Amino acid sequence: MAGLKSLLKKGLGLGDMGFNAGGGAINWFPGHMAAATRAIRHRLKLSDLVIEVRDARIPLSSANSDLQPHLSGKRRVVALNKKDLANPNIMHDCIPINAHSKSSVKKLLELAELKLKEVISREPTLLVMVVGVPNVGKSALINSIHQIAQSRFPVQEKMKRAAVGPLPGVTQDIAGFKIAQKPSIYVLDTPGVLVPSISDIETGLRLALAGSVKDSVVGEERIAQYLLAVLDTRGTPLHWKHLNNRRIDGIEYDAEEKPDYSLKNLKPKTRNLPNKSHLIYVEDLVMEVQRALYSTLTEFDGNVEDENDLEGLIDLQFGALQKAMKIPHKASEARLMVSKKFLTLFRAGKLGPFILDDVPVS
Repeated sequence: MAGLKSLLKKGLGLGDMGFNAGGGAINWFPGHMAAATRAIRHRLKLSDLVIEVRDARIPLSSANSDLQPHLSGKRRVVALNKKDLANPNIMHDCIPINAHSKSSVKKLLELAELKLKEVISREPTLLVMVVGVPNVGKSALINSIHQIAQSRFPVQEKMKRAAVGPLPGVTQDIAGFKIAQKPSIYVLDTPGVLVPSISDIETGLRLALAGSVKDSVVGEERIAQYLLAVLDTRGTPLHWKHLNNRRIDGIEYDAEEKPDYSLKNLKPKTRNLPNKSHLIYVEDLVMEVQRALYSTLTEFDGNVEDENDLEGLIDLQFGALQKAMKIPHKASEARLMVSKKFLTLFRAGKLGPFILDDVPVS
């Protein structure tokens, strides 16, 4: 993927600048994270078990390297959340979960209880700590654990639900919730913290693409360029022909008039139950997007390993996506609008499951 590596520096305008705490091209380490990191390290010493939540799409990039030395000597469960958005992969000592699925979270709790078995009989109070980078689903997991605990244990105190949102950094304080009695088990939901700096640009962009860094920090267009570069160098759009023959071969189906539906409804928390016309609209939009990328890649006579060719292809694809999304040509911010819609479809899993990290796929 030489073309992708070169484009990260040339085409995305990042040069040799990495993600860093001191500013520069990209400043991605908010001030509250430094204090939160210190508090987490202190509480880790007191915890009986750590549940480290990672994003299943970036199981390596979403590991906080600064915390790993502090986690290595602890009882730990690594939970790969958002498994429905990722391809199955071979990651040892990890459990794939969906934080919104009670059956999935129950399997995680069974594993946690197994690891706590030796101390659960002799300790009257146990502390379970949930850690992870921003927006991997820690608070959603906390809420699901609480719902399960209410049905399994005589919880005496009503727990305040953890805030859940589509933006990284919703949880900014360490909050403790009692979920069980005899023994008393407390779960600490911690704010998502990133490492202060990272020299590898692609790791930073993977985190941004997965939503662990706010879009405004990196820029939606940069992130969308990176996503297109990944798809093109992997040849992903070429596989979409078999999934969407009716669209790619020009076979149309009857769809109702475009409904007044915003793709923002696909985001967590803001998600509204779609009606039939909404489902048809999203399905049709996804097929148009996939068709546009398939067509531009099959007609491309350059080399995706060449940075200039790849950059030219991506420019063509932005134009094709603008047409597919029916964004007016005169729109002054058409490229930004394309980027936002494209990223929303990817993050909602509408373009299919992905793993962005280089891990063995089962």
